[in-house]
Amino acid sequence: MATNKAPVDPQRFVEEIRRSDLTIYDPIKIGDPTLWIPTPELQALLDAGLRGLSLAGLPLRTRSKVIKEKVCHVLGYPVPKSFRKTQPRFPGQIFDTYVQKSNNLQVWNEELSATRRYVLIRISGNDVVIRVRVVTGEALAMLDSTGTLTSKYQARCIPGTDSTELIASTDTPLLAPFVTPEVDLSAVATPIKHPQAGELLTIRAVFERLSRLIGQSFADAGIDQERNRGAALHRLVCAALGYASYQDDGQFPDVRHQLLEIKLQTSPTIDLGLVRPDSTEILDVPMIREKQIRHCDVRYAVFYAGIDAGQVRLTHLFLTTGEAFFRRFTQFKGKVLNAKLQIPLPTDFFDQ
Repeated sequence: MATNKAPVDPQRFVEEIRRSDLTIYDPIKIGDPTLWIPTPELQALLDAGLRGLSLAGLPLRTRSKVIKEKVCHVLGYPVPKSFRKTQPRFPGQIFDTYVQKSNNLQVWNEELSATRRYVLIRISGNDVVIRVRVVTGEALAMLDSTGTLTSKYQARCIPGTDSTELIASTDTPLLAPFVTPEVDLSAVATPIKHPQAGELLTIRAVFERLSRLIGQSFADAGIDQERNRGAALHRLVCAALGYASYQDDGQFPDVRHQLLEIKLQTSPTIDLGLVRPDSTEILDVPMIREKQIRHCDVRYAVFYAGIDAGQVRLTHLFLTTGEAFFRRFTQFKGKVLNAKLQIPLPTDFFDQ
């Protein structure tokens, strides 16, 4: 049986980068166990390293340069003599930096990229860094409630006569060697831990545990509170899987430890974000036994629900791999992206 392991110390990535003599422009494979900094660890390093930095009185260009130099120091990279105008600005770790005094994020003249990371640096009224959040483009797309991100993929969910459907009976060939039908998740990990071989339930075991939720209800947070509805379902899912606690860091997929994305549907349209579920793009998680996990390896739990008398009642469950997603759900056609994207961040975004 798998046992608890000490959490990864993010500082070890910094030490490896220093020893490597890499620059911010040198590519690194997503998921490389020594040099690629996963998003949660990248956030921990930058939040600790940038907090308290004063940008007071600096012109915008100087402020941007100071931020980038500090980021290099924090992550163990040498500071270049000049910063190239690349997209993204830090190609090696695939991220851009945005300094935010308000909750209105503006992205100019380029599409959000699902695999790119967005380092959002919150500054106070007197221009001192007070918080850093790091999210993928996929996570940012899910925060958009304005309709400005018109390139998001969507699909249609029409429930059938069966209340539960296991659309893919086995995991993808790439993931299959790492899954097991029995894991005591209460003794192993938290929901946001990185996935590991021997700690991943089979898709059939996930289906059996989540099927027990059909018929259950929870209080409705209201039509303008989709995130709260989703969080309530996320709690139920974590408990049903067997975790001792609930955690959610807002990253994709929702239950990272099980490579499980959760969708709550009270209408037929499923918002899928910037990447098709069957995409073979690499997912931002550490490699498992030297194998890079892809979006199509993620498992999708789609719950359909009805709302009545202030209660959300779960009526249907569909479980599938990303690879098999469109065997059951019909994809809508995409649309054209705006030149300037404005994404109003949730009021509690920097509190998470």
